[in-house]
This record gives sequence, structure tokens and C-alpha cells, in this order.
Amino acid sequence: YCSKYYYIYCMNRELREIGVIPITTSIIESFYPDLKSAEKKVVWLEKNGYIIRLKRGLYVVNPEYTGKRLSNELIANHLYAPSYVSMSTALRYYGLIPEAVYVNQSMTVKHSRSFQTPIGNYDYKCISREAFAVGVRTERFADYAFLIASPEKALCDLIANSSKVNLRYMKDVENYLENDIRMDMEEFMKFDPRVLEEYIKVGKKSDSIATLLKYLTR
Repeated sequence: YCSKYYYIYCMNRELREIGVIPITTSIIESFYPDLKSAEKKVVWLEKNGYIIRLKRGLYVVNPEYTGKRLSNELIANHLYAPSYVSMSTALRYYGLIPEAVYVNQSMTVKHSRSFQTPIGNYDYKCISREAFAVGVRTERFADYAFLIASPEKALCDLIANSSKVNLRYMKDVENYLENDIRMDMEEFMKFDPRVLEEYIKVGKKSDSIATLLKYLTR
């Protein structure tokens, strides 16, 4: 016979080992193979603040409990997959635009969708499978990794999904970059034109991206 205190000890150890990685209900339940009502344990963990529900069946361990800061980028990847962080969120992540971004923006091959969670709001825009893989990279840390657009891809995605943006002339590009999104122009001039070239072949708003490419390589 094992007392409830033993299970609490095991729970504490397992949850701390999970760290910042989002986990499913089934994974949490697997921590308690000897409990007949493991599902109730998930409810108990959430009610007592050990875990935070992102959506039905998906949770993260409370950072106040683990002492580790949650990654919005990692959560975004898991919340609606397959997806990668992009647009203003990625540009801000790289320090290329000055304004704070209050919605975590991502691209997905699924239908566009939004989620409101206790951690933050997450918005996903649909992209074709052909364009999905262009300019996507993996950011790796000690105990986790996530998919994010390269700076070039993030900018292309932002332009392609901004309905009022139409870059027909060089002055349009300059005004958009410098005034609308306040891009770090010194860093922009270091962009890899090959990513834009690939995006033009398979992505939306190819005319606008072509004008952007011309501005970059002029």
C-alpha cells in the first residue's frame, strides 16, 4: 500500500521534469498507473494550480511551480500543429521591429484558427504546403526546441496576410518598412534574397514580394 503522500511526491518529481513542454492528458495520466481514477488526478492538478489548461487535453506545468519561464513559441507549435511562429511575432522575437506583439502569430497548413488561453492569445493563418517549408528554422534550447520563420519568411508571411498592403513601387516598400512596421533597416539589408525568391514561386502576393526583393537587391 502506498499513501497519498507518496503519489504527491511522485507527481512533484514528474511535473518538474516536464518543465516547459506542453503535455497531453494521456501523458499526465501515465504518471499514475496505479490509480484507478487517473483522469480525476488531472482535474485535481488543474484545480490546485499545478497545471494550466491550454485547450481540451493539452496542458503546461505552472511556471510558478517549476521555476521555469514558459515559451510562447513552444506553446504555439503544440497548440495547433503543424505550425511555425511567424509574422510580427517572429520579427519581434529577432528584435527587428520595436513594438510589442500581444497576439502570438503562426502559420499552419490547417484552417486558420485562434485560441485564447490563460497564457496568451494565439492566432494561426493558413499557408499552402508548398510555401510552409520555405525559410523555416528550428530554434534549440537546453531542453526544448520550436519551429519559427526566418526573418525573411516572417516578413513575407506578414505582407502576404496583411490585406491592405500592396507593394507596387519602391517607395511603397520603403514606406511600409520604415513607417508602418518600423523595421530595423540595417538588418533588413542583410536578408537572404534566396528566401524571397523561393517564396515568390509558391507563396501569396508574389507581386508585392517581388517588389520587396527588388528593393533588397537594388
